[in-house]
Amino acid sequence: MVLGACLFGLVLPRPAQAHQVGLSRGVYTVDGREIAAEVTFARGELRGLAPGLDADGDGLLADDELAGGGAALAAVVAGIEVTGDGQACPGSLVRAGLTEEDGAVVAVRHVCAAPPRELVLRWSLFDGGKLAAGHRHIAQFVPPGAGPEDILAEGVLHGRAPTATVPLDGAAGEGQGWPVTAYFELGVEHILIGTDHLVFLLGLVVVGGRLRSLVAVITAFTLGHSLSLALATLGIWTPDGSWVEPAIALSIAYVGLENFFVADAAGRWRITLPFGFIHGFGFAGVLAELGLPAGEVGPALLLFNLGVEAGQLAVLALVLPVLLWLGRLPAYRKVRGARWISGAIVIAGLAWFVERVFGG
Repeated sequence: MVLGACLFGLVLPRPAQAHQVGLSRGVYTVDGREIAAEVTFARGELRGLAPGLDADGDGLLADDELAGGGAALAAVVAGIEVTGDGQACPGSLVRAGLTEEDGAVVAVRHVCAAPPRELVLRWSLFDGGKLAAGHRHIAQFVPPGAGPEDILAEGVLHGRAPTATVPLDGAAGEGQGWPVTAYFELGVEHILIGTDHLVFLLGLVVVGGRLRSLVAVITAFTLGHSLSLALATLGIWTPDGSWVEPAIALSIAYVGLENFFVADAAGRWRITLPFGFIHGFGFAGVLAELGLPAGEVGPALLLFNLGVEAGQLAVLALVLPVLLWLGRLPAYRKVRGARWISGAIVIAGLAWFVERVFGG
């Protein structure tokens, strides 16, 4: 009973955090001494950075809340710092609004004292822990009226490297290359910070089974996840998150419940394939909205999904020895510990479902 209570505490859902995308994108247009930034966030992460935006407290963002949210967005504007030739270029809010899917855009205008020869972009938004752990900001610097080939520089900022330096020599398209390999890290972190994904994976393996069956279960989940991610990112189909998130929660509850009726994980890949398909849409909507690097969609998707698989296998490598050790303990076998864990997973899934349907 003590073991079950502890496990329930570990997997008990925290309020109003369905999926943290952990990704934002900024297009920084350099025009003389002015830099016009358009930064796209996941709505949930923008709400976390500027809680005052949610004026009615319903857990959602509306266009009118963004349009009148200048005071609430002041901290976001201040956190996007631009320096030209060593001198600060003050920023001011131009506009903010919702985009399709689950995105929100914030437009900021920075003005330098003179046309800079070198720009430095620093995101102090990473400070304070308000963004998802491992958040990546994809920054693209372009001249006015730029096409896909007219790029000054591209880079990825994150908590360990919150700064990008951009030399402006007038040679468009000769800047840094797109760091597409960052999508592998994003895939790993997507699993490691995705509490609901981790609980789902725990539910799949807690009943035990041969290593081959367990790896097949994990791989089938990745294949389903990959398919839905590709459909959404390529603009073929992106279902509404209002049913995707509750469906993910129900899949967690189902796996926990099924554990009471199966002996081991053999053959469970048959359910993890379609469930992985559903889980993939939990992330895909915002990824599609933010966009993938032009000409690198295939490699970016591949690396992201390889990162997901690597993260899942790493979790499996850590969890399986613990489960095997517990399985050898007479007390664990006596109280049917796997059933206590499964019961906690069912409760967690149902709690997530209620929170996502009725909690906003």
